[in-house]
Amino acid sequence: MPDLTIKNLNLSSISPNFSQVFDFSIPAGTSMGITGPSGIGKSVLLKALADMLPHSGDIYLGDTESQTIPAERWRRKVTLLPSESQWWHETVGEHFHHFNDDLFSCLGFNKEVMDWQIIHLSSGEKQRLACIRVLMNEPEALLLDEPTANLDQTNRIQLETLIIEYQKKNQIPLLWISHDKAQLSRICQQLLTLNKNHYQITQIGADS
Repeated sequence: MPDLTIKNLNLSSISPNFSQVFDFSIPAGTSMGITGPSGIGKSVLLKALADMLPHSGDIYLGDTESQTIPAERWRRKVTLLPSESQWWHETVGEHFHHFNDDLFSCLGFNKEVMDWQIIHLSSGEKQRLACIRVLMNEPEALLLDEPTANLDQTNRIQLETLIIEYQKKNQIPLLWISHDKAQLSRICQQLLTLNKNHYQITQIGADS
């Protein structure tokens, strides 16, 4: 899989916290954590990388620049898993093309989940199912916005393991927002720390 590369990315038009210009790269098969104070704009950065917010500068997946292909196609390649997932049908099964036993069972679900009503799901169940939905689309890069924030320890480790196994198998670049520094040290090789008007990238944790 290719690297995810950000060149001269300017987000000042959408957030007063971003007077800086972003230049960094996440090599294929590696992970970068993102941390910083609440409200600093971590989620804004991920949404811009998914081409969901206006920006200047360039975002590349390998040789493909985000503005050279339709936004929907880019988002299937560079996929955002938001902190709060969206559900538009009444049942779980209506949101999936088929039941993938390997993915669902890894996060504690059996085939009966396809008949569950969305309105009765807990926030943690929604987040685990949203992760499965994202991985079934086979993204080439992942942008994760606190994907385990609503999970207990057992489910948190299961979801971490599933995502990292997918990353290693497919050698994709990954960006992971978390306030849990121990989690980022387990998962990531680089850490991007956001502060008002500047950012810093350091080597950390896994395989650093």
